[in-house]
Amino acid sequence: MARKKPTSLKPDTRLVTAGRDPDEQFGFVNPPVYHASTVLYPTAEDQVAHRARYVYGRRGTPTSEALENALRELEGPGCAGVALLPSGLAAIATALMSVTASGDHILVSDSAYRPTRTYCNGILKRFGVETTYYDPLAAKDIAKLFKPNTRVVFVEAPGSQSFEMQDIPAIAQVAHDKGAVVLMDNTWATPLYFDAFAKGVDLSIQAGTKYIGGHSDIMFGTVSANAATLGKLKDTAGNSGLCAGPDDIYLALRGLRTLSVRLARHYESALTIAKWFEARPEVARVLHPALPSDPGHAIWQRDFTGASGLFSIVLKPMSDQAVYAFMNELALFGMGFSWGGYESLVILFDCAEYRTATPWAPGGHTLRFHIGLEDTGDLIADLERGFAAMKRTN
Repeated sequence: MARKKPTSLKPDTRLVTAGRDPDEQFGFVNPPVYHASTVLYPTAEDQVAHRARYVYGRRGTPTSEALENALRELEGPGCAGVALLPSGLAAIATALMSVTASGDHILVSDSAYRPTRTYCNGILKRFGVETTYYDPLAAKDIAKLFKPNTRVVFVEAPGSQSFEMQDIPAIAQVAHDKGAVVLMDNTWATPLYFDAFAKGVDLSIQAGTKYIGGHSDIMFGTVSANAATLGKLKDTAGNSGLCAGPDDIYLALRGLRTLSVRLARHYESALTIAKWFEARPEVARVLHPALPSDPGHAIWQRDFTGASGLFSIVLKPMSDQAVYAFMNELALFGMGFSWGGYESLVILFDCAEYRTATPWAPGGHTLRFHIGLEDTGDLIADLERGFAAMKRTN
Protein backbone atom coordinates (compact mmCIF):
# COMPACT_ATOMS: atom_id res chain seq x y z
CA MET A 1 0.00 0.00 0.00
CA ALA A 2 1.39 3.42 -0.99
CA ARG A 3 2.26 5.63 1.97
CA LYS A 4 1.54 9.34 1.86
CA LYS A 5 4.55 11.53 2.59
CA PRO A 6 3.99 14.51 4.91
CA THR A 7 3.87 17.79 3.01
CA SER A 8 5.75 19.92 5.55
CA LEU A 9 9.29 18.61 5.83
CA LYS A 10 12.60 20.23 6.79
CA PRO A 11 15.37 20.43 4.13
CA ASP A 12 17.38 17.56 5.64
CA THR A 13 14.36 15.27 5.39
CA ARG A 14 13.51 16.42 1.86
CA LEU A 15 17.04 15.57 0.75
CA VAL A 16 16.54 11.99 1.92
CA THR A 17 12.99 11.45 0.71
CA ALA A 18 12.57 13.57 -2.43
CA GLY A 19 12.52 12.01 -5.86
CA ARG A 20 12.04 8.41 -4.81
CA ASP A 21 9.08 6.10 -4.23
CA PRO A 22 10.05 2.60 -3.03
CA ASP A 23 6.43 1.49 -3.39
CA GLU A 24 6.74 2.08 -7.14
CA GLN A 25 10.19 0.46 -7.27
CA PHE A 26 9.32 -2.99 -5.89
CA GLY A 27 10.58 -1.86 -2.48
CA PHE A 28 14.05 -0.84 -3.59
CA VAL A 29 15.25 2.34 -1.85
CA ASN A 30 16.94 4.00 -4.83
CA PRO A 31 15.41 4.69 -8.26
CA PRO A 32 16.79 2.42 -10.99
CA VAL A 33 19.28 3.66 -13.57
CA TYR A 34 17.74 3.65 -17.03
CA HIS A 35 20.21 3.51 -19.90
CA ALA A 36 17.85 4.43 -22.69
CA SER A 37 17.42 5.86 -26.14
CA THR A 38 14.39 4.19 -27.79
CA VAL A 39 11.10 4.03 -25.92
CA LEU A 40 8.47 1.67 -27.36
CA TYR A 41 4.82 2.66 -27.77
CA PRO A 42 2.11 0.07 -27.13
CA THR A 43 0.03 0.95 -30.22
CA ALA A 44 0.29 2.78 -33.56
CA GLU A 45 -2.22 5.32 -32.28
CA ASP A 46 -0.01 6.08 -29.26
CA GLN A 47 3.07 6.43 -31.45
CA VAL A 48 1.40 8.84 -33.89
CA ALA A 49 0.04 10.96 -31.05
CA HIS A 50 3.28 10.73 -29.00
CA ARG A 51 1.03 9.53 -26.21
CA ALA A 52 3.40 8.26 -23.54
CA ARG A 53 4.95 9.40 -20.29
CA TYR A 54 8.42 8.98 -21.80
CA VAL A 55 9.07 9.35 -25.53
CA TYR A 56 12.86 9.22 -25.97
CA GLY A 57 15.83 8.75 -23.67
CA ARG A 58 17.20 12.25 -24.27
CA ARG A 59 13.86 13.76 -23.31
CA GLY A 60 13.70 12.08 -19.92
CA THR A 61 13.64 8.77 -18.07
CA PRO A 62 12.49 7.68 -14.61
CA THR A 63 16.09 8.27 -13.46
CA SER A 64 16.26 11.88 -14.66
CA GLU A 65 12.73 12.55 -13.45
CA ALA A 66 13.66 11.36 -9.97
CA LEU A 67 16.53 13.87 -9.73
CA GLU A 68 14.50 16.70 -11.23
CA ASN A 69 11.75 16.09 -8.69
CA ALA A 70 14.24 15.96 -5.81
CA LEU A 71 15.91 19.20 -6.87
CA ARG A 72 12.58 20.93 -7.31
CA GLU A 73 11.65 20.02 -3.74
CA LEU A 74 15.01 21.27 -2.47
CA GLU A 75 14.68 24.59 -4.32
CA GLY A 76 11.34 25.32 -2.69
CA PRO A 77 7.94 26.57 -3.85
CA GLY A 78 9.35 29.17 -6.27
CA CYS A 79 10.82 26.45 -8.49
CA ALA A 80 8.55 25.15 -11.28
CA GLY A 81 11.00 22.70 -12.83
CA VAL A 82 14.61 21.71 -13.46
CA ALA A 83 16.80 20.99 -16.49
CA LEU A 84 19.72 18.57 -16.13
CA LEU A 85 22.82 19.37 -18.19
CA PRO A 86 26.17 17.64 -18.86
CA SER A 87 28.29 20.25 -17.00
CA GLY A 88 28.09 23.41 -14.95
CA LEU A 89 29.15 25.54 -17.93
CA ALA A 90 26.52 23.82 -20.09
CA ALA A 91 23.97 24.83 -17.46
CA ILE A 92 25.15 28.46 -17.55
CA ALA A 93 25.14 28.52 -21.36
CA THR A 94 21.70 26.92 -21.64
CA ALA A 95 20.19 29.29 -19.08
CA LEU A 96 21.60 32.33 -20.91
CA MET A 97 20.53 31.08 -24.33
CA SER A 98 17.00 30.42 -23.08
CA VAL A 99 16.35 34.07 -22.23
CA THR A 100 18.36 35.98 -24.86
CA ALA A 101 18.08 36.68 -28.58
CA SER A 102 20.10 38.56 -31.17
CA GLY A 103 20.06 42.27 -30.41
CA ASP A 104 19.69 41.84 -26.66
CA HIS A 105 21.89 43.37 -23.98
CA ILE A 106 22.77 41.63 -20.71
CA LEU A 107 24.46 42.67 -17.47
CA VAL A 108 26.94 40.26 -15.86
CA SER A 109 28.73 40.64 -12.54
CA ASP A 110 32.41 41.46 -12.93
CA SER A 111 33.09 38.77 -10.31
CA ALA A 112 31.38 35.97 -12.24
CA TYR A 113 32.97 32.59 -12.94
CA ARG A 114 35.54 33.18 -15.67
CA PRO A 115 34.11 30.62 -18.15
CA THR A 116 30.79 32.53 -17.91
CA ARG A 117 32.61 35.60 -19.21
CA THR A 118 34.31 33.57 -21.93
CA TYR A 119 30.91 32.32 -23.11
CA CYS A 120 29.44 35.82 -23.10
CA ASN A 121 32.45 37.34 -24.86
CA GLY A 122 32.55 34.57 -27.46
CA ILE A 123 29.40 32.62 -28.26
CA LEU A 124 26.82 35.19 -27.15
CA LYS A 125 28.68 38.03 -28.87
CA ARG A 126 28.85 36.00 -32.07
CA PHE A 127 25.08 35.59 -31.94
CA GLY A 128 24.51 39.31 -31.45
CA VAL A 129 24.10 39.58 -27.68
CA GLU A 130 25.98 42.44 -26.01
CA THR A 131 27.42 42.03 -22.50
CA THR A 132 28.22 44.79 -20.02
CA TYR A 133 30.08 43.84 -16.83
CA TYR A 134 29.12 45.64 -13.65
CA ASP A 135 30.55 46.22 -10.18
CA PRO A 136 29.29 43.34 -8.00
CA LEU A 137 28.77 45.83 -5.16
CA ALA A 138 26.54 48.12 -7.26
CA ALA A 139 23.19 46.90 -5.78
CA LYS A 140 20.41 49.28 -6.88
CA ASP A 141 22.92 51.49 -8.72
CA ILE A 142 22.90 48.82 -11.40
CA ALA A 143 19.85 50.66 -12.77
CA LYS A 144 22.22 53.17 -14.42
CA LEU A 145 23.59 50.45 -16.70
CA PHE A 146 20.26 49.34 -18.16
CA LYS A 147 19.51 49.93 -21.82
CA PRO A 148 16.13 49.65 -23.56
CA ASN A 149 17.17 46.17 -24.78
CA THR A 150 18.58 44.85 -21.46
CA ARG A 151 16.98 41.45 -20.91
CA VAL A 152 19.14 39.68 -18.29
CA VAL A 153 21.08 40.37 -15.11
CA PHE A 154 23.51 37.60 -14.16
CA VAL A 155 24.57 37.46 -10.51
CA GLU A 156 26.89 35.26 -8.49
CA ALA A 157 27.29 35.47 -4.73
CA PRO A 158 29.85 35.33 -3.43
CA GLY A 159 31.98 36.26 -6.42
CA SER A 160 34.12 33.61 -8.02
CA GLN A 161 37.60 33.66 -6.44
CA SER A 162 37.22 37.24 -5.12
CA PHE A 163 34.18 36.54 -2.87
CA GLU A 164 32.32 39.85 -3.01
CA MET A 165 28.77 39.57 -1.70
CA GLN A 166 26.04 40.91 -3.97
CA ASP A 167 22.74 42.31 -2.72
CA ILE A 168 20.62 39.88 -4.73
CA PRO A 169 17.16 41.13 -3.58
CA ALA A 170 18.05 44.75 -4.44
CA ILE A 171 19.41 43.81 -7.86
CA ALA A 172 16.42 41.57 -8.57
CA GLN A 173 13.98 44.35 -7.72
CA VAL A 174 15.68 46.71 -10.20
CA ALA A 175 15.83 44.03 -12.89
CA HIS A 176 12.16 43.08 -12.54
CA ASP A 177 11.06 46.72 -12.49
CA LYS A 178 12.79 47.09 -15.86
CA GLY A 179 11.42 43.88 -17.32
CA ALA A 180 14.63 41.83 -17.11
CA VAL A 181 15.13 38.36 -15.66
CA VAL A 182 17.70 37.42 -13.03
CA LEU A 183 20.05 34.45 -13.46
CA MET A 184 22.22 33.29 -10.57
CA ASP A 185 25.12 30.92 -10.23
CA ASN A 186 24.21 29.40 -6.84
CA THR A 187 26.90 26.70 -6.78
CA TRP A 188 28.73 28.05 -3.71
CA ALA A 189 25.80 28.04 -1.27
CA THR A 190 23.48 25.55 -3.02
CA PRO A 191 19.71 25.87 -2.41
CA LEU A 192 20.36 24.48 1.07
CA TYR A 193 22.02 27.73 2.21
CA PHE A 194 20.52 30.27 -0.21
CA ASP A 195 16.87 30.30 -1.29
CA ALA A 196 17.37 31.85 -4.70
CA PHE A 197 13.72 32.05 -5.73
CA ALA A 198 12.65 33.69 -2.48
CA LYS A 199 15.31 36.36 -3.11
CA GLY A 200 14.05 37.24 -6.59
CA VAL A 201 16.06 34.93 -8.87
CA ASP A 202 14.28 33.56 -11.97
CA LEU A 203 16.80 30.92 -13.06
CA SER A 204 19.10 29.32 -10.46
CA ILE A 205 22.17 27.50 -11.78
CA GLN A 206 24.42 24.96 -10.10
CA ALA A 207 27.53 23.13 -11.19
CA GLY A 208 26.41 19.77 -9.87
CA THR A 209 30.00 18.70 -10.45
CA LYS A 210 30.71 20.39 -7.13
CA TYR A 211 28.61 19.82 -3.99
CA ILE A 212 25.74 17.83 -5.46
CA GLY A 213 28.13 15.17 -6.73
CA GLY A 214 30.49 15.71 -3.83
CA HIS A 215 33.12 13.14 -4.82
CA SER A 216 35.02 14.75 -7.73
CA ASP A 217 33.86 12.09 -10.16
CA ILE A 218 31.09 13.57 -12.34
CA MET A 219 30.52 16.44 -14.78
CA PHE A 220 27.01 17.72 -14.24
CA GLY A 221 24.92 20.89 -14.16
CA THR A 222 21.41 21.97 -13.23
CA VAL A 223 19.18 24.93 -14.01
CA SER A 224 16.12 25.45 -11.84
CA ALA A 225 13.44 27.78 -13.20
CA ASN A 226 10.37 29.62 -12.02
CA ALA A 227 7.08 29.29 -13.88
CA ALA A 228 7.76 32.26 -16.17
CA THR A 229 11.07 30.92 -17.50
CA LEU A 230 10.64 27.12 -17.38
CA GLY A 231 9.11 26.71 -20.82
CA LYS A 232 11.93 28.51 -22.64
CA LEU A 233 14.54 26.68 -20.55
CA LYS A 234 13.15 23.23 -21.36
CA ASP A 235 12.73 24.16 -25.02
CA THR A 236 16.32 25.40 -25.30
CA ALA A 237 17.83 22.40 -23.52
CA GLY A 238 15.74 19.85 -25.39
CA ASN A 239 16.11 21.33 -28.86
CA SER A 240 19.86 21.81 -28.36
CA GLY A 241 20.21 18.06 -27.84
CA LEU A 242 21.55 18.53 -24.33
CA CYS A 243 21.09 15.90 -21.66
CA ALA A 244 23.03 14.40 -18.77
CA GLY A 245 24.10 10.75 -18.81
CA PRO A 246 22.19 8.26 -16.66
CA ASP A 247 25.20 7.24 -14.57
CA ASP A 248 26.04 10.86 -13.75
CA ILE A 249 22.39 11.48 -12.87
CA TYR A 250 22.47 8.50 -10.54
CA LEU A 251 25.68 9.70 -8.87
CA ALA A 252 24.19 13.18 -8.50
CA LEU A 253 21.06 11.72 -6.94
CA ARG A 254 23.17 9.66 -4.56
CA GLY A 255 25.28 12.70 -3.66
CA LEU A 256 22.17 14.75 -3.00
CA ARG A 257 21.17 12.41 -0.15
CA THR A 258 24.26 13.37 1.89
CA LEU A 259 24.51 17.02 0.79
CA SER A 260 23.36 18.41 4.12
CA VAL A 261 25.82 16.54 6.32
CA ARG A 262 28.72 17.08 3.91
CA LEU A 263 28.04 20.78 3.43
CA ALA A 264 27.75 21.35 7.17
CA ARG A 265 31.18 19.76 7.64
CA HIS A 266 32.69 21.82 4.80
CA TYR A 267 31.18 24.97 6.33
CA GLU A 268 32.47 24.26 9.83
CA SER A 269 35.95 23.19 8.73
CA ALA A 270 36.41 26.06 6.29
CA LEU A 271 35.42 28.61 8.91
CA THR A 272 37.92 27.06 11.35
CA ILE A 273 40.71 27.29 8.78
CA ALA A 274 39.69 30.80 7.71
CA LYS A 275 39.87 32.05 11.30
CA TRP A 276 43.27 30.39 11.66
CA PHE A 277 44.47 32.18 8.52
CA GLU A 278 43.32 35.52 9.98
CA ALA A 279 45.87 35.12 12.77
CA ARG A 280 48.79 34.22 10.49
CA PRO A 281 51.43 36.94 10.01
CA GLU A 282 51.85 36.00 6.34
CA VAL A 283 48.17 36.69 5.53
CA ALA A 284 46.94 40.20 4.78
CA ARG A 285 43.26 39.38 4.38
CA VAL A 286 40.85 36.43 4.32
CA LEU A 287 38.04 36.60 1.75
CA HIS A 288 35.22 34.65 3.41
CA PRO A 289 31.77 36.27 3.82
CA ALA A 290 30.96 34.24 6.94
CA LEU A 291 33.75 36.02 8.83
CA PRO A 292 32.64 39.13 10.76
CA SER A 293 35.70 40.93 9.36
CA ASP A 294 34.54 40.45 5.76
CA PRO A 295 32.97 43.50 4.03
CA GLY A 296 30.10 41.34 2.78
CA HIS A 297 29.34 39.71 6.12
CA ALA A 298 26.12 41.69 6.79
CA ILE A 299 24.60 40.64 3.46
CA TRP A 300 25.67 37.04 3.99
CA GLN A 301 24.17 37.05 7.48
CA ARG A 302 20.90 38.51 6.18
CA ASP A 303 20.40 36.34 3.09
CA PHE A 304 22.29 33.07 3.65
CA THR A 305 21.86 30.30 6.19
CA GLY A 306 25.34 28.84 5.81
CA ALA A 307 28.56 28.79 3.82
CA SER A 308 30.52 26.20 1.91
CA GLY A 309 34.14 25.09 1.97
CA LEU A 310 35.46 27.61 -0.57
CA PHE A 311 37.23 30.89 0.22
CA SER A 312 40.37 32.85 -0.65
CA ILE A 313 43.23 34.58 1.13
CA VAL A 314 45.45 37.52 0.21
CA LEU A 315 49.08 37.09 1.20
CA LYS A 316 51.35 39.92 2.25
CA PRO A 317 53.87 40.97 -0.44
CA MET A 318 56.46 38.27 -1.14
CA SER A 319 58.24 36.61 -4.03
CA ASP A 320 56.66 34.17 -6.45
CA GLN A 321 59.19 31.59 -5.31
CA ALA A 322 58.03 31.85 -1.70
CA VAL A 323 54.41 31.25 -2.73
CA TYR A 324 55.41 28.31 -4.91
CA ALA A 325 57.42 26.86 -2.01
CA PHE A 326 54.36 27.10 0.23
CA MET A 327 52.13 25.33 -2.30
CA ASN A 328 54.69 22.68 -3.23
CA GLU A 329 55.18 21.75 0.42
CA LEU A 330 51.51 20.95 1.00
CA ALA A 331 50.72 17.24 1.14
CA LEU A 332 46.98 17.38 1.91
CA PHE A 333 45.99 20.17 -0.50
CA GLY A 334 45.89 19.15 -4.14
CA MET A 335 46.54 21.79 -6.77
CA GLY A 336 43.66 21.49 -9.21
CA PHE A 337 40.61 23.27 -10.54
CA SER A 338 37.01 22.56 -9.56
CA TRP A 339 36.00 22.04 -5.92
CA GLY A 340 33.13 20.66 -3.86
CA GLY A 341 34.58 17.17 -3.47
CA TYR A 342 35.68 15.52 -0.26
CA GLU A 343 39.32 16.58 -0.72
CA SER A 344 41.06 19.87 0.04
CA LEU A 345 42.44 21.97 -2.82
CA VAL A 346 44.42 25.15 -3.45
CA ILE A 347 45.05 27.28 -6.53
CA LEU A 348 46.94 30.51 -7.17
CA PHE A 349 44.85 33.04 -9.12
CA ASP A 350 44.83 36.64 -10.35
CA CYS A 351 41.48 38.29 -11.16
CA ALA A 352 43.29 41.22 -12.80
CA GLU A 353 43.72 39.00 -15.86
CA TYR A 354 40.04 39.31 -16.73
CA ARG A 355 38.21 41.88 -14.57
CA THR A 356 37.05 44.85 -16.68
CA ALA A 357 34.47 46.85 -14.68
CA THR A 358 36.31 46.92 -11.34
CA PRO A 359 40.00 46.96 -10.42
CA TRP A 360 41.64 43.96 -8.79
CA ALA A 361 44.67 45.06 -6.78
CA PRO A 362 44.68 43.07 -3.53
CA GLY A 363 48.29 43.96 -2.70
CA GLY A 364 49.67 40.43 -2.70
CA HIS A 365 49.35 36.96 -4.13
CA THR A 366 45.90 35.42 -3.84
CA LEU A 367 45.16 31.76 -3.11
CA ARG A 368 41.80 30.02 -3.27
CA PHE A 369 41.22 27.11 -0.90
CA HIS A 370 38.60 24.43 -0.83
CA ILE A 371 38.46 22.78 2.58
CA GLY A 372 37.48 19.14 2.30
CA LEU A 373 36.41 16.56 4.84
CA GLU A 374 39.83 15.87 6.36
CA ASP A 375 40.56 16.53 10.02
CA THR A 376 41.15 20.27 10.47
CA GLY A 377 44.09 19.65 12.82
CA ASP A 378 45.85 17.69 10.09
CA LEU A 379 45.10 20.41 7.54
CA ILE A 380 46.47 23.14 9.82
CA ALA A 381 49.63 21.13 10.47
CA ASP A 382 50.05 20.79 6.71
CA LEU A 383 49.58 24.53 6.21
CA GLU A 384 52.12 25.24 8.95
CA ARG A 385 54.67 23.16 7.07
CA GLY A 386 53.84 25.17 3.98
CA PHE A 387 54.36 28.48 5.76
CA ALA A 388 57.69 27.21 7.12
CA ALA A 389 58.79 26.48 3.56
CA MET A 390 57.60 29.92 2.52
CA LYS A 391 59.67 31.54 5.27
CA ARG A 392 62.79 29.62 4.25
CA THR A 393 62.37 30.75 0.64
CA ASN A 394 61.23 34.35 1.00
